[in-house]
Amino acid sequence: MERTQILLEPELHEKLKRIAKQEKRSLSDLTREMLSNQLALRQRKALAEAAQMLLIDYQTDPELTAFVSLDGDEFNA
Repeated sequence: MERTQILLEPELHEKLKRIAKQEKRSLSDLTREMLSNQLALRQRKALAEAAQMLLIDYQTDPELTAFVSLDGDEFNA
């Protein structure tokens, strides 16, 4: 792990300390979990946005839609 230091508003710090105490966890552990969850959420959002941007191409590009009629068919090579 890497050591880092952040400055928090007093109200936010108190809220985090309260949650950590309720869950019988360290403030550091709680903060790591919250940061990991936020990073995962941002990654899912970025992937969803990228997929949405490509959706029109996948629906309209003849090279990408050429085999749509085979969707659902069994393929045995």
